[in-house]
Amino acid sequence: QVQLIESGGGSVQPGGSLRLSCAASGITVRNSCMAWFRQASGKEREGIAYIHPLGYTTTQNSLKSRFKISRDSDKNMVFLQINNLEPEDTAIYYCAADLRPPYGNWHDFDIWGRGTQVTVSS
Repeated sequence: QVQLIESGGGSVQPGGSLRLSCAASGITVRNSCMAWFRQASGKEREGIAYIHPLGYTTTQNSLKSRFKISRDSDKNMVFLQINNLEPEDTAIYYCAADLRPPYGNWHDFDIWGRGTQVTVSS
């Protein structure tokens, strides 16, 4: 059974940082394209970043300066480091996987976790 379980969300003040984690089971993150998405209330889900099986990453241009995706293949986990959080970052953050090449299309991610809530407010 494939499972993605996110953790690390919470309530933080503007300017703070969070590290979100995604624990995968039933798949190997090293052999999958793994991504982070987010969905704010009343808005469409948007892709943040993904990490290709070969290890290179792609991050949305508007988020590159503050968001960084990484993985730990030994732990079979994927992470999202978010710095200098802004109220506009408030959303549910989802981990997702795409198991079928070619990779790089945001619409091809079809394995999803349940999400972790991030709330940024003073």
